[in-house]
Amino acid sequence: MSAKTIIVTRPSGQARQLIEVLSQAVENSGVAKRGFPEIISLPLLTIVPKADAALADHIASVLRDADLAIFVSPNAIESVMRLLERDWQEFSKKIIPIGVMGGSSQLALQNHGIGNESKPTPIIIPQHNAQWDSEGLWQELQTLGWDWASKKVVIFKGDGGRDWLADTLKNAGAHVEAISTYTRIPLDIDNPAWQAIHDMDFAKSLWLLTSSEAVRYLGTVMKDQFTQDLSAASALCPHHNIADAAEIIGFGEVFTTESGDEALIKASLAWLTL
Repeated sequence: MSAKTIIVTRPSGQARQLIEVLSQAVENSGVAKRGFPEIISLPLLTIVPKADAALADHIASVLRDADLAIFVSPNAIESVMRLLERDWQEFSKKIIPIGVMGGSSQLALQNHGIGNESKPTPIIIPQHNAQWDSEGLWQELQTLGWDWASKKVVIFKGDGGRDWLADTLKNAGAHVEAISTYTRIPLDIDNPAWQAIHDMDFAKSLWLLTSSEAVRYLGTVMKDQFTQDLSAASALCPHHNIADAAEIIGFGEVFTTESGDEALIKASLAWLTL
């Protein structure tokens, strides 16, 4: 194994893109002169979109009189678009604004032509990536000056996850319906991807953690299946909630960075120079 190892814990498809960009950044930075790090994928959770026709019909019905749709992640966007198989502006006589929490979700919308129409769908997103989370989106939504008691909001999400934004909107008076459009399946403990983790030196490892649920699952597996613990390992987290979860399961060093892949890559390069 190389001197250092970076573990990308995203679902496989998302991890592949990040690993490619990160590998290129390491090569271009000159850090690789010290020895190119091993960059491995450990997809702690697999995203499985729901596919039943009844759910698609329900979503279409809800959207007919919705005033705002919120997608909590790119996975929510992809799963909904796969279910509906129609252009966004076909679901209502009015254009339904969309709220998202970060740049990856905004890009996912653009990939489906949303926001680029002749009369663009309004996309509401926190202006600064340091605020790319539920709290940041709520701050942005408050600038609209809406009477929430007269508004119907639909939130597309996965099974589980945080309910903070839904609860906040309800407390403001909005009628809120949260619809789960995908599930998360934990990586089986017998999956060969775990073998590289067993073999590596934790003291020379950096874990890129982008999901609190995935972190909690990692903690369970480490406790039950590993003789090494995480006290010698480092974690890189794009949100304080994920960082808190990483500390709870025992990471010795936890770094918090801004949201977005660019910030993750920059911080990874900085760690490689330590």
